[in-house]
Amino acid sequence: MVDAPLEPLQGKTIAVLGYGNQGRAHALNLRDSGLNVIVGGRDGSMRVALAAQEGFASMTLAEAAARADLAIVALPDQVQPSAWVRWIEDALPVGAVVGFIHGFSIRFGFIEPRADLGVVLVAPKGPGATVRARYEEGLGIPALFAVQRENAANSARDFALAWGAGIGCARSGLIEASFAAEAESDLFGEQAVLCGGLLALVHESFALLVEAGYAPEVAYIECCHEVKQVADLLYARGPDGMRRAISDTAEFGAFVAESALVDDALRTKLRALLADIQSGAFARRFMQDHDAGHPQFQAWRRAASAHPIEGASARVRSLMPWLRET
Repeated sequence: MVDAPLEPLQGKTIAVLGYGNQGRAHALNLRDSGLNVIVGGRDGSMRVALAAQEGFASMTLAEAAARADLAIVALPDQVQPSAWVRWIEDALPVGAVVGFIHGFSIRFGFIEPRADLGVVLVAPKGPGATVRARYEEGLGIPALFAVQRENAANSARDFALAWGAGIGCARSGLIEASFAAEAESDLFGEQAVLCGGLLALVHESFALLVEAGYAPEVAYIECCHEVKQVADLLYARGPDGMRRAISDTAEFGAFVAESALVDDALRTKLRALLADIQSGAFARRFMQDHDAGHPQFQAWRRAASAHPIEGASARVRSLMPWLRET
């Protein structure tokens, strides 16, 4: 835990560049913390129009960057490098501080800020909707922060801590790290567990139950729908607390499955995922696919959308219309 007062950003101009999932949450929370926030976006962006509707002074990326003491780059990873070169870097005042919400562009060399700029990171460990919701509840979610480089005024670190406080993350914990640690661990967690590993297990387990003669709706409920209930326990209580909250039958079976599924082959594959990230190879493939018009990404998306689990998912979720509200 670190001391994170708001004072260093009071009377300063914070430009949030991008008003998507994270950008909107940061802008709203910082404003509600009493700080001066403007929003910049790409020309014609509907998100910029939304920011204006929600009471922000909204303008182009270059116009917002030119007024910034702290410029928060909240654009998607794949958009940041071109936007940085075209509109942001040359517009930033000498000695300004530029902040990132994810370490991707700096860690993998897609953006190299001018030498006079302070460079910092505040990365909430959750989606923007959660950042906003917890703030409104008087709470917060943990965030990693990092200082890649100080500016001449030595205000970069103070700005980063005040930014973390302003979005509510200091309420639960600001953890000092590095751009590399944040980017690499974030990508690995997404790939190995949260998005990749989890969905792979869901898909394979669903398919196996259906192949064995179980109704697709039953397979979906057991292998996908119930994930949230266990994930909520894991989130609130940790692994041991989760195990103590489930039945003895479920806990015993969990130990059996862990010993059966986790072996040297799995560990080798996990190490390969991490090495692919650390080497920069994953980041390069992602950006190359984006620059080529997303052919691989779109092919994967089409295949995933056509998976038989999606039909069962739609049928089960139609029985619970309240899920559309969450």
